[in-house]
Amino acid sequence: MNAENPIGVFDSGVGGISVLAELERELPHEHFIYYGDTLHAPYGTKTPEEVMACVRQVMKELTAREVKAVVIACNTATSVAAATLRQEMTLPIIGMEPALKPASLVRHEGAILVLATPVTLSLPKFQSLMERYGEGAVPLPCPGLMELVEQKDFHEAKHYLQQALSAYDLAAVDAIVLGCTHYVFLRPLLRELLPDHVQVMDGNSGTAKQLRRVLEKGDLLRRDGEGSIHLLSSSPKEEDHTCMLELLTLARQQSVVSGL
Repeated sequence: MNAENPIGVFDSGVGGISVLAELERELPHEHFIYYGDTLHAPYGTKTPEEVMACVRQVMKELTAREVKAVVIACNTATSVAAATLRQEMTLPIIGMEPALKPASLVRHEGAILVLATPVTLSLPKFQSLMERYGEGAVPLPCPGLMELVEQKDFHEAKHYLQQALSAYDLAAVDAIVLGCTHYVFLRPLLRELLPDHVQVMDGNSGTAKQLRRVLEKGDLLRRDGEGSIHLLSSSPKEEDHTCMLELLTLARQQSVVSGL
């Protein structure tokens, strides 16, 4: 294994493309293989055992391509599988987590709404985050929202968000945490719906910086040359690949990544 080997990135579907775009910005010389497990999406409503089975199959696909590290660009899969994979494998495994810590730093006595899949919010990883950084945090499960992003149905997604947020006094909210990588593509819609003072936060930038640190430590960082992205899907449908390309372009052009 050396710096020329590619980096594997995967998600249950196309949401991890938002992470991929941030990884590309942070590490422009790297070769990335993105694997969207669109055939088995969504992960967020599956049992942990079902998610783990899906993740193991994806890892077989990526390790067969001799990746030097893997980014789990999915909060649900990270919560279910990251710790186990790190015990079983020698290559670096980088995961996601809801940006509750950075959100807690910008809180001014208001609420922090954490939008995520039901599975992410139910697992011990999130409960641990809540214990450490969850003062004022309100978990808001969003079943079905990920699927709207997969379908690029942003009109219906906006209606979904309007309904989900209607129960809260947004004037008393300090931050929204996007606890699913799919939701990052909804940042422009949220900005239309939220007061200007509400910050919208995700974990993409932190994940990209962590990957850089791990690669540097392991002397695996590709420091020059042109990078590349290769998109794969577990589904044979051509439209799934087309959707990935379109969302990658959207992520680059509209700066849907964290902090931009």
